[in-house]
Amino acid sequence: MILKSLHVVFFIFIYTVGIGQKQEEKKPNIIFILADDLGYGDLGFNGQDKIKTPILDQMAKEGIVFTRHYAGSTVCGPSRASLMTGMHTGNSTVRENPRWTKSGKPVDLSRTDITVAEELKRANYNTAIVGKWGLAENGTHGIPNEQGFDYFFGFNKHGNAHHYYPEKIWENTKQIHLEGNNTKDKVGVYSQDLFTDKALSFLDNQTSETPFFLYLAYTVPHYELTIPEEEKKQYSDLNWPLRKMKMGHYRNDENGHVTYASMVSRMDKDVGRILLKLKEIGVDENTLVVFTSDNGHEYDNVKAEFFNSNSVFRGKKRDLYEGGIRMPFIARWPNKIKAGGASNHTSAFWDFLPTACEVAGVQPTEKIDGISYLPILTNNVKKQKKHEYLYWEFNERQGPIQALLKDDWKLVYFVNKRYELYNIKNDPSESLEISKQHPEILKRLKKIVTSARTEHPEFPLVKKEI
Repeated sequence: MILKSLHVVFFIFIYTVGIGQKQEEKKPNIIFILADDLGYGDLGFNGQDKIKTPILDQMAKEGIVFTRHYAGSTVCGPSRASLMTGMHTGNSTVRENPRWTKSGKPVDLSRTDITVAEELKRANYNTAIVGKWGLAENGTHGIPNEQGFDYFFGFNKHGNAHHYYPEKIWENTKQIHLEGNNTKDKVGVYSQDLFTDKALSFLDNQTSETPFFLYLAYTVPHYELTIPEEEKKQYSDLNWPLRKMKMGHYRNDENGHVTYASMVSRMDKDVGRILLKLKEIGVDENTLVVFTSDNGHEYDNVKAEFFNSNSVFRGKKRDLYEGGIRMPFIARWPNKIKAGGASNHTSAFWDFLPTACEVAGVQPTEKIDGISYLPILTNNVKKQKKHEYLYWEFNERQGPIQALLKDDWKLVYFVNKRYELYNIKNDPSESLEISKQHPEILKRLKKIVTSARTEHPEFPLVKKEI
């Protein structure tokens, strides 16, 4: 009898330990939602008072907001490459948008690049990207299915992502025709609907045993500015001044202000559908959701602002001033991230890869520029490592330009022309150039900026003419 009881106790112990191990081995899911050309000030929690974003505002209340989070670049291609590889633009394979290379030929992610998706595959994650990839202009080794993603639905190239009624789209390695869609006349299925539906379908197909990583890269609110008419109702009767949009490559709707606001609000609503789906399938509390934008806004006129899309910051898309690279950022993870938090920890796109690796319990394969911000997310502030500096380079139009952020000091270098120095804590709008007042700081940052990058044959820091 005693022996039988011992067997029962032993069985219960083994069973309980087994259950505990299974629970411990259940890795968190990760969803990264990326807007396209959304400004820091375009969301309510960052001060927007015209465009309604109730879902993202609530997400901010339920999670944490980063007030000093930076994009990988001030345009989408290199910014997304930085996000995927953990490298800043001084070391990344992709440093400019497709045509801004020395040869004029696009550069894609290489076979040797190790993406977030590839790292998470080592931790047995199901991986998917839905939306704008933009890192496979050549259609070869840069495609998502060769960069660690099990499933892909969206655009490989930038140009195709400019239109919201595409006639063709990629699903994995097959390009499919969207019957009934007419890009020129803006007829058919709106791509924002396609992306949200495909993301929801991916979530529905997940099981509780296998963790997943979903990279949801929306194209809203990038030009072209267009949206179905029924989505404009909440803004069409507000008597806003008309900003008349032109029709050309971008098949813009005529009323810019109403269309832009409607697109942002539509994206907000779709984020709500994703969050609701997590609750429906029972994985809400085990899922980290991050939301941000790829670079500064393009729509709002900084000389006559209507939406104040860049908040207090100077510049916009294609600038290395704060308005071009400082991004809205929210992270939500019930019971892991303390609700209602805000952090001024300095972080950037190249920090996502090591963060995802730490969440998944693996180490990054290669030496990278990023530092995990998981300690900040989980309120372990004392364990958070800090960057020595953040670095960017950009070589379109008025380039080449380099920028360096070290603590509160920001250096902007228009190569072979001039250095500009700012203190972004005291002067977040970068209105006071103070290099003459701080020659020692300038000297120190100039030394760092010369060593912050590696050479790349397609991306020399010389003026490009296109």
